[in-house]
Amino acid sequence: MASHETEPLLSSSFSQTNRNKAYVESEDGRPQQPSRSIEDDVLPETSTLGRTISWSSAYILVISRVIGSGIFATPGVIVKAVGSVGLSLSLWVLGAVIAACGLAVALEYGCMLPRSGGEKVYLEFTYRRPRYLASTLMAVQAVLLGFTARNCIVFAQYTLYAFDIEATDFLRKSLAVGLLTAITVLHGCFRRTGIAIQNFLGWIKVGLVVLMVFSGLFIVIFKPEGLDGRRSHFPTGADVWKDTEWSWGTISTALFKVFYSYAGLNNVSNVLNEVRNPVRTLKSVSITALITACVLYSLVNVAYFIVIPLDKIKESKELIAALFFEKVFGATVGKVVLPLAVALSGAGNVMVVTFALARLNQEIARQGFLPWPDLLASSKPFNAPLGGLIVHYVPSVLVIALPPSGEVYSFILEVEGYPGQIFALATSAGLLWLRFSRPDLKRPFRAWNSAIILRITLCIALLAAPFFPPDHESNTGIWYATYAVVGISVIAFGFMYWYVWLELIPKMRGYRVEEKARVLDDGTTITQLVHVAR
Repeated sequence: MASHETEPLLSSSFSQTNRNKAYVESEDGRPQQPSRSIEDDVLPETSTLGRTISWSSAYILVISRVIGSGIFATPGVIVKAVGSVGLSLSLWVLGAVIAACGLAVALEYGCMLPRSGGEKVYLEFTYRRPRYLASTLMAVQAVLLGFTARNCIVFAQYTLYAFDIEATDFLRKSLAVGLLTAITVLHGCFRRTGIAIQNFLGWIKVGLVVLMVFSGLFIVIFKPEGLDGRRSHFPTGADVWKDTEWSWGTISTALFKVFYSYAGLNNVSNVLNEVRNPVRTLKSVSITALITACVLYSLVNVAYFIVIPLDKIKESKELIAALFFEKVFGATVGKVVLPLAVALSGAGNVMVVTFALARLNQEIARQGFLPWPDLLASSKPFNAPLGGLIVHYVPSVLVIALPPSGEVYSFILEVEGYPGQIFALATSAGLLWLRFSRPDLKRPFRAWNSAIILRITLCIALLAAPFFPPDHESNTGIWYATYAVVGISVIAFGFMYWYVWLELIPKMRGYRVEEKARVLDDGTTITQLVHVAR
């Protein structure tokens, strides 16, 4: 480990006495495991699974999370919503800028608090009053909205398209649930094999996107036959902005979809206890992944508009990449082989998201905010977070199986994105507060003030935007602000659950809730929330 990472993350004013509180003593008085104290989040903690994630594995964990189904599915949906090529491309560039601002905030937090859990750790450390509120909100968010349904759906759609099978609602949902089930079993019972497979699929995915970029360039330069005799379908002059929809509500909804395509840049922070050289790896991997994604996304969008007529793109829904491949490579390779590669890309994304969110669920269980901590927080019996995987599996299956699949993909993106902006606002504002309230904390990475302020401003604007009606009503049958109402309802439910469980009932029954550390058989340290008489 680099020397700067072995130094205390607090300044010398933080006493050795306080540092010693970061450990639970065993019966013989020796320090055994880092505690679950909020203040001790600033001290690195090694997972009971060990620090087995190298730089390359961490990079794939991030880039395979970022380059998921988004770039293969959302560009057609976005350009249909905003109307023009010009605004669509502008939103992808703006999304990269906003993603960079969000990443800067996450890096300052992650390097300052290098423990697994990501945003959960940051909010708990920053917002300690009301007690347990931040932890409860993150637990509710993780359980109710911590699903991986969207990429399972893309996997099913592209697989059925490749084999020219009619994509009925039953077949789509069956394939999606089957994929999720297989990945849950793989990560829960064969951890090392799962990591190896997701690394392999991650590199396949990057290669596929690069192939798409060079395919677009090939068409522009060599003008092959079979493309309507045109060099390019990319609009020129005033046509670039033709039919633009300037409604802020429409733009914000499209931005949520762009954000989804950049989501996961700080994915490695969810498993930081398992990463070698955590602070150095977190910084270099995240920034490298952002640059990779930004360049590839911009070029792939241009390639789409070069190869496919705009009216076809608007009709493509989530199958824009399939149309692209069929147009460039013909009916055999383009309609079968490459769509299957996109399906595998979606499967790879499901694997890395499941891998990371299972660890987040395990952290929530370790802190006492999920029932049956001996099961859900433990790494037994296969030395993997099987309990966290089960918590992730159940809501994902319900989201896949219950709604009608025709519009479920877009709706999932919007519902997940809205509460995410609430937490993004909280972490950004909290970072500014920590600058003043805790100058003693060591910050191996420091976000730019302008990036933090820009992110706060955009979060507020995006949270308000769904309630501005679009100029043209959608024909999907769903009210334009439904996703915002659902997102707010999830947060409101978290507040209500916290108040009843940790405030109202303890007051009525005459006890208070306190934390008690305990070590499981596999060496995992957990926190139990116990009742203490007032």
